[in-house]
Amino acid sequence: MMETVYCGVDIHSRMQTVAFCDTRDGEIHLAQLDHHKDDVRGFYAQFTGKVLVGWEATGYSTWFEKMIDELGHEGWIGQPAEIRRRANWRQKNDRRDAELILELMLRGEFPRIHRREVTSTEILRMLRYRHRLVKIKTMIANNLQALGISAGLPKISMRTKKAKERLQRAPMTEAMRRQCEEWISLLDPLNERVKGAEKWLEEAAEADDQVKLLRTHPGVGLLTSLALVHTLKPIDRFGNQRKVVAYVGLEPMERSSADKKRFLGISKAGSRVLRFLLGEAANSAAKEDEELRRFYYRLVFRRGRSKAKIAVARKLLVRSYIMLRDNIDYAEFRRRGLEARSAR
Repeated sequence: MMETVYCGVDIHSRMQTVAFCDTRDGEIHLAQLDHHKDDVRGFYAQFTGKVLVGWEATGYSTWFEKMIDELGHEGWIGQPAEIRRRANWRQKNDRRDAELILELMLRGEFPRIHRREVTSTEILRMLRYRHRLVKIKTMIANNLQALGISAGLPKISMRTKKAKERLQRAPMTEAMRRQCEEWISLLDPLNERVKGAEKWLEEAAEADDQVKLLRTHPGVGLLTSLALVHTLKPIDRFGNQRKVVAYVGLEPMERSSADKKRFLGISKAGSRVLRFLLGEAANSAAKEDEELRRFYYRLVFRRGRSKAKIAVARKLLVRSYIMLRDNIDYAEFRRRGLEARSAR
Protein backbone atom coordinates (compact mmCIF):
# COMPACT_ATOMS: atom_id res chain seq x y z
CA MET A 1 0.00 0.00 0.00
CA MET A 2 1.34 3.41 -1.01
CA GLU A 3 2.23 5.70 1.87
CA THR A 4 0.24 8.93 1.82
CA VAL A 5 0.79 12.36 3.31
CA TYR A 6 -2.38 14.23 4.27
CA CYS A 7 -2.29 18.01 4.75
CA GLY A 8 -5.24 19.96 6.16
CA VAL A 9 -4.75 23.66 5.47
CA ASP A 10 -6.56 26.63 7.00
CA ILE A 11 -5.55 29.28 4.48
CA HIS A 12 -5.87 33.06 4.72
CA SER A 13 -4.66 35.89 2.51
CA ARG A 14 -1.34 36.38 4.37
CA MET A 15 -0.76 33.14 6.25
CA GLN A 16 -1.86 29.54 6.63
CA THR A 17 -1.90 26.87 9.32
CA VAL A 18 -1.13 23.29 8.25
CA ALA A 19 -1.97 20.07 10.10
CA PHE A 20 -0.23 17.20 8.30
CA CYS A 21 0.06 13.46 8.85
CA ASP A 22 2.29 10.84 7.21
CA THR A 23 0.66 7.39 7.20
CA ARG A 24 4.08 5.81 7.82
CA ASP A 25 4.09 6.94 11.45
CA GLY A 26 0.54 8.27 11.92
CA GLU A 27 1.67 11.31 13.91
CA ILE A 28 0.01 14.68 13.39
CA HIS A 29 2.25 17.73 13.07
CA LEU A 30 1.42 21.43 12.93
CA ALA A 31 3.07 24.26 11.01
CA GLN A 32 2.28 27.93 10.49
CA LEU A 33 3.47 29.62 7.30
CA ASP A 34 3.66 33.30 6.43
CA HIS A 35 3.03 33.73 2.70
CA HIS A 36 5.52 36.60 2.38
CA LYS A 37 8.29 35.54 4.77
CA ASP A 38 8.33 31.72 4.65
CA ASP A 39 9.18 29.35 1.79
CA VAL A 40 5.70 27.92 1.21
CA ARG A 41 6.70 26.05 -1.95
CA GLY A 42 9.71 24.54 -0.20
CA PHE A 43 7.53 23.34 2.68
CA TYR A 44 5.22 21.35 0.38
CA ALA A 45 8.07 20.23 -1.90
CA GLN A 46 9.60 18.27 1.02
CA PHE A 47 6.76 15.72 0.89
CA THR A 48 7.23 12.78 -1.46
CA GLY A 49 4.99 9.97 -2.68
CA LYS A 50 1.25 10.52 -2.71
CA VAL A 51 0.42 13.89 -1.15
CA LEU A 52 -3.17 15.09 -0.58
CA VAL A 53 -3.70 18.74 0.35
CA GLY A 54 -7.15 19.93 1.43
CA TRP A 55 -8.47 23.41 2.16
CA GLU A 56 -11.73 25.33 2.22
CA ALA A 57 -12.91 27.09 -0.92
CA THR A 58 -11.89 30.74 -0.83
CA GLY A 59 -11.46 33.59 -3.27
CA TYR A 60 -7.73 34.16 -2.73
CA SER A 61 -6.20 30.69 -3.04
CA THR A 62 -5.73 30.54 -6.83
CA TRP A 63 -1.95 30.86 -6.50
CA PHE A 64 -1.89 28.12 -3.88
CA GLU A 65 -3.98 25.74 -6.01
CA LYS A 66 -1.65 26.35 -8.96
CA MET A 67 1.45 25.72 -6.81
CA ILE A 68 0.06 22.41 -5.46
CA ASP A 69 -0.63 21.24 -9.03
CA GLU A 70 2.86 22.24 -10.19
CA LEU A 71 4.41 20.19 -7.36
CA GLY A 72 2.47 17.12 -8.52
CA HIS A 73 0.36 16.93 -5.36
CA GLU A 74 -3.40 16.36 -5.35
CA GLY A 75 -5.46 19.33 -4.21
CA TRP A 76 -8.87 18.92 -2.56
CA ILE A 77 -11.13 21.95 -2.19
CA GLY A 78 -13.86 21.66 0.45
CA GLN A 79 -17.31 23.19 0.83
CA PRO A 80 -16.91 25.67 3.75
CA ALA A 81 -20.47 25.35 5.09
CA GLU A 82 -20.27 21.55 5.17
CA ILE A 83 -16.88 21.61 6.89
CA ARG A 84 -18.18 24.03 9.53
CA ARG A 85 -21.29 21.89 10.06
CA ARG A 86 -19.08 18.94 11.03
CA ALA A 87 -17.22 20.93 13.69
CA ASN A 88 -18.37 20.30 17.26
CA TRP A 89 -16.07 22.70 19.12
CA ARG A 90 -17.08 25.78 21.03
CA GLN A 91 -13.75 27.43 20.24
CA LYS A 92 -12.71 28.28 16.70
CA ASN A 93 -9.14 29.10 15.73
CA ASP A 94 -6.74 28.36 12.88
CA ARG A 95 -5.23 25.28 14.52
CA ARG A 96 -8.60 23.68 15.18
CA ASP A 97 -9.77 24.46 11.65
CA ALA A 98 -6.68 22.83 10.12
CA GLU A 99 -7.03 19.79 12.38
CA LEU A 100 -10.72 19.46 11.44
CA ILE A 101 -9.90 19.46 7.72
CA LEU A 102 -7.17 16.86 8.29
CA GLU A 103 -9.53 14.70 10.38
CA LEU A 104 -12.21 14.77 7.67
CA MET A 105 -9.63 13.79 5.04
CA LEU A 106 -8.36 10.89 7.11
CA ARG A 107 -11.90 9.62 7.77
CA GLY A 108 -12.92 9.93 4.11
CA GLU A 109 -15.61 12.52 4.94
CA PHE A 110 -14.04 15.61 3.39
CA PRO A 111 -16.82 17.46 1.44
CA ARG A 112 -14.97 18.00 -1.82
CA ILE A 113 -16.33 20.34 -4.47
CA HIS A 114 -15.73 20.12 -8.19
CA ARG A 115 -12.50 21.65 -9.47
CA ARG A 116 -12.86 23.23 -12.88
CA GLU A 117 -10.38 22.84 -15.70
CA VAL A 118 -7.95 25.72 -16.21
CA THR A 119 -9.59 26.67 -19.53
CA SER A 120 -13.04 26.86 -17.94
CA THR A 121 -11.72 28.95 -15.06
CA GLU A 122 -10.12 31.44 -17.46
CA ILE A 123 -13.23 31.77 -19.62
CA LEU A 124 -15.49 32.30 -16.60
CA ARG A 125 -13.03 34.86 -15.23
CA MET A 126 -13.17 36.77 -18.52
CA LEU A 127 -16.99 36.62 -18.52
CA ARG A 128 -17.03 38.15 -15.03
CA TYR A 129 -14.57 40.86 -16.16
CA ARG A 130 -16.75 41.75 -19.14
CA HIS A 131 -19.83 41.79 -16.88
CA ARG A 132 -18.15 44.29 -14.52
CA LEU A 133 -17.20 46.55 -17.44
CA VAL A 134 -20.81 46.58 -18.64
CA LYS A 135 -22.00 47.45 -15.11
CA ILE A 136 -19.62 50.43 -15.07
CA LYS A 137 -20.92 51.53 -18.49
CA THR A 138 -24.49 51.30 -17.23
CA MET A 139 -23.64 53.37 -14.17
CA ILE A 140 -22.08 56.08 -16.37
CA ALA A 141 -25.09 56.08 -18.73
CA ASN A 142 -27.45 56.47 -15.76
CA ASN A 143 -25.43 59.40 -14.43
CA LEU A 144 -25.46 61.09 -17.84
CA GLN A 145 -29.20 60.56 -18.09
CA ALA A 146 -29.67 62.14 -14.66
CA LEU A 147 -27.59 65.17 -15.77
CA GLY A 148 -29.71 65.46 -18.90
CA ILE A 149 -32.96 65.44 -16.92
CA SER A 150 -31.52 68.09 -14.55
CA ALA A 151 -30.68 70.20 -17.63
CA GLY A 152 -34.27 69.96 -18.91
CA LEU A 153 -33.81 67.21 -21.51
CA PRO A 154 -36.35 64.38 -21.86
CA LYS A 155 -35.45 60.94 -20.50
CA ILE A 156 -33.55 59.32 -23.39
CA SER A 157 -30.88 56.67 -23.74
CA MET A 158 -27.34 58.05 -23.62
CA ARG A 159 -25.82 55.23 -25.65
CA THR A 160 -26.00 56.98 -29.04
CA LYS A 161 -23.65 59.67 -30.36
CA LYS A 162 -26.54 62.02 -31.14
CA ALA A 163 -27.83 61.83 -27.55
CA LYS A 164 -24.37 62.66 -26.16
CA GLU A 165 -24.01 65.67 -28.49
CA ARG A 166 -27.46 66.90 -27.44
CA LEU A 167 -26.49 66.54 -23.80
CA GLN A 168 -23.27 68.53 -24.32
CA ARG A 169 -25.23 71.40 -25.89
CA ALA A 170 -27.72 71.54 -23.02
CA PRO A 171 -27.46 74.49 -20.54
CA MET A 172 -25.61 73.34 -17.40
CA THR A 173 -23.77 74.75 -14.42
CA GLU A 174 -19.98 74.57 -14.35
CA ALA A 175 -19.96 71.52 -12.05
CA MET A 176 -22.57 69.70 -14.16
CA ARG A 177 -20.62 70.48 -17.36
CA ARG A 178 -17.41 69.08 -15.92
CA GLN A 179 -19.13 65.90 -14.76
CA CYS A 180 -20.78 65.46 -18.15
CA GLU A 181 -17.52 65.81 -20.10
CA GLU A 182 -15.57 63.49 -17.81
CA TRP A 183 -18.29 60.81 -17.82
CA ILE A 184 -18.45 60.90 -21.62
CA SER A 185 -14.64 60.69 -21.90
CA LEU A 186 -14.74 57.40 -19.95
CA LEU A 187 -17.27 55.71 -22.24
CA ASP A 188 -15.11 55.20 -25.36
CA PRO A 189 -12.22 53.41 -23.55
CA LEU A 190 -14.78 51.24 -21.76
CA ASN A 191 -16.44 50.32 -25.05
CA GLU A 192 -13.07 49.29 -26.46
CA ARG A 193 -12.35 47.10 -23.47
CA VAL A 194 -15.76 45.44 -23.71
CA LYS A 195 -15.19 44.74 -27.40
CA GLY A 196 -11.73 43.34 -26.60
CA ALA A 197 -13.16 40.98 -23.99
CA GLU A 198 -15.90 39.83 -26.36
CA LYS A 199 -13.35 39.22 -29.12
CA TRP A 200 -11.28 37.08 -26.72
CA LEU A 201 -14.39 35.09 -25.79
CA GLU A 202 -15.38 34.67 -29.43
CA GLU A 203 -11.96 33.21 -30.23
CA ALA A 204 -12.21 30.88 -27.23
CA ALA A 205 -15.59 29.59 -28.47
CA GLU A 206 -14.56 28.96 -32.10
CA ALA A 207 -13.51 25.33 -31.63
CA ASP A 208 -16.04 24.44 -28.90
CA ASP A 209 -18.72 22.11 -30.30
CA GLN A 210 -20.84 22.31 -27.14
CA VAL A 211 -21.04 26.09 -27.41
CA LYS A 212 -22.11 25.74 -31.05
CA LEU A 213 -24.85 23.30 -30.03
CA LEU A 214 -26.31 25.70 -27.46
CA ARG A 215 -26.18 28.65 -29.85
CA THR A 216 -28.67 26.88 -32.11
CA HIS A 217 -31.32 27.59 -29.44
CA PRO A 218 -33.16 30.91 -29.99
CA GLY A 219 -32.02 33.56 -27.54
CA VAL A 220 -28.83 31.77 -26.47
CA GLY A 221 -25.85 33.73 -27.70
CA LEU A 222 -22.09 33.62 -27.26
CA LEU A 223 -21.92 34.78 -23.64
CA THR A 224 -24.78 32.62 -22.32
CA SER A 225 -23.56 29.49 -24.10
CA LEU A 226 -20.00 29.94 -22.83
CA ALA A 227 -21.23 30.51 -19.27
CA LEU A 228 -23.46 27.41 -19.43
CA VAL A 229 -20.85 25.08 -20.90
CA HIS A 230 -17.99 26.07 -18.60
CA THR A 231 -20.10 26.33 -15.43
CA LEU A 232 -21.79 22.94 -15.87
CA LYS A 233 -18.82 21.10 -17.38
CA PRO A 234 -18.56 18.07 -17.13
CA ILE A 235 -22.29 17.67 -17.58
CA ASP A 236 -22.39 14.04 -16.40
CA ARG A 237 -21.73 15.12 -12.78
CA PHE A 238 -25.41 16.14 -12.57
CA GLY A 239 -27.81 13.23 -12.08
CA ASN A 240 -30.97 15.07 -13.09
CA GLN A 241 -32.48 18.43 -14.00
CA ARG A 242 -33.30 19.41 -10.40
CA LYS A 243 -29.64 19.21 -9.41
CA VAL A 244 -28.66 21.53 -12.26
CA VAL A 245 -31.33 24.07 -11.32
CA ALA A 246 -30.23 23.95 -7.66
CA TYR A 247 -26.55 24.31 -8.63
CA VAL A 248 -27.25 27.50 -10.60
CA GLY A 249 -29.53 28.87 -7.85
CA LEU A 250 -32.80 29.05 -9.77
CA GLU A 251 -34.79 26.62 -7.62
CA PRO A 252 -37.58 28.13 -5.45
CA MET A 253 -37.08 28.01 -1.68
CA GLU A 254 -39.82 26.66 0.58
CA ARG A 255 -40.45 27.08 4.31
CA SER A 256 -43.61 25.04 4.96
CA SER A 257 -44.78 23.31 8.11
CA ALA A 258 -48.00 21.32 8.72
CA ASP A 259 -50.82 23.15 6.94
CA LYS A 260 -48.81 26.35 6.47
CA LYS A 261 -47.31 26.72 3.01
CA ARG A 262 -44.70 29.40 2.49
CA PHE A 263 -42.71 29.78 -0.72
CA LEU A 264 -39.80 32.22 -0.92
CA GLY A 265 -37.77 33.46 -3.85
CA ILE A 266 -35.05 31.55 -5.65
CA SER A 267 -32.00 30.44 -3.65
CA LYS A 268 -29.48 32.50 -5.71
CA ALA A 269 -26.75 29.92 -5.08
CA GLY A 270 -24.00 29.46 -7.63
CA SER A 271 -22.92 31.82 -10.39
CA ARG A 272 -24.49 35.28 -10.28
CA VAL A 273 -23.25 36.05 -13.81
CA LEU A 274 -24.83 32.88 -15.24
CA ARG A 275 -28.20 33.73 -13.66
CA PHE A 276 -28.01 37.24 -15.12
CA LEU A 277 -27.14 35.93 -18.59
CA LEU A 278 -29.94 33.36 -18.44
CA GLY A 279 -32.37 36.13 -17.53
CA GLU A 280 -31.23 38.20 -20.52
CA ALA A 281 -31.43 35.16 -22.80
CA ALA A 282 -34.92 34.36 -21.48
CA ASN A 283 -36.21 37.70 -22.80
CA SER A 284 -35.01 36.87 -26.32
CA ALA A 285 -36.00 33.20 -26.18
CA ALA A 286 -39.55 34.07 -25.12
CA LYS A 287 -39.90 36.18 -28.28
CA GLU A 288 -38.49 33.62 -30.73
CA ASP A 289 -39.59 30.25 -29.32
CA GLU A 290 -43.35 29.69 -29.59
CA GLU A 291 -43.59 27.29 -26.63
CA LEU A 292 -41.60 29.57 -24.32
CA ARG A 293 -43.65 32.57 -25.45
CA ARG A 294 -46.93 30.86 -24.50
CA PHE A 295 -45.41 29.76 -21.19
CA TYR A 296 -44.18 33.29 -20.45
CA TYR A 297 -47.49 35.08 -21.10
CA ARG A 298 -49.43 32.44 -19.19
CA LEU A 299 -47.32 33.20 -16.13
CA VAL A 300 -47.31 36.98 -16.62
CA PHE A 301 -51.05 37.19 -15.97
CA ARG A 302 -50.79 34.97 -12.88
CA ARG A 303 -47.48 35.92 -11.24
CA GLY A 304 -46.12 39.05 -12.92
CA ARG A 305 -43.28 39.71 -15.34
CA SER A 306 -40.32 39.19 -13.00
CA LYS A 307 -41.42 35.72 -11.87
CA ALA A 308 -42.35 34.78 -15.42
CA LYS A 309 -38.87 35.80 -16.58
CA ILE A 310 -37.22 33.65 -13.89
CA ALA A 311 -39.43 30.69 -14.84
CA VAL A 312 -38.43 31.01 -18.51
CA ALA A 313 -34.76 31.26 -17.48
CA ARG A 314 -35.19 28.04 -15.50
CA LYS A 315 -36.75 26.29 -18.50
CA LEU A 316 -33.94 27.56 -20.69
CA LEU A 317 -31.39 26.13 -18.24
CA VAL A 318 -33.11 22.73 -18.25
CA ARG A 319 -33.24 22.73 -22.05
CA SER A 320 -29.54 23.58 -22.23
CA TYR A 321 -28.74 20.78 -19.78
CA ILE A 322 -30.64 18.24 -21.93
CA MET A 323 -28.95 19.46 -25.12
CA LEU A 324 -25.50 19.16 -23.55
CA ARG A 325 -26.24 15.81 -21.89
CA ASP A 326 -27.61 14.21 -25.08
CA ASN A 327 -25.30 16.16 -27.43
CA ILE A 328 -28.20 17.40 -29.59
CA ASP A 329 -29.03 20.73 -31.21
CA TYR A 330 -32.23 22.78 -30.94
CA ALA A 331 -33.91 21.13 -33.95
CA GLU A 332 -33.40 17.64 -32.49
CA PHE A 333 -34.62 18.82 -29.09
CA ARG A 334 -37.83 20.14 -30.67
CA ARG A 335 -38.32 16.93 -32.66
CA ARG A 336 -38.03 14.78 -29.53
CA GLY A 337 -40.50 17.01 -27.71
CA LEU A 338 -43.06 16.73 -30.49
CA GLU A 339 -42.68 12.95 -30.58
CA ALA A 340 -43.15 12.70 -26.80
CA ARG A 341 -46.32 14.82 -26.91
CA SER A 342 -47.69 12.80 -29.84
CA ALA A 343 -47.10 9.55 -27.94
CA ARG A 344 -49.12 10.86 -25.00
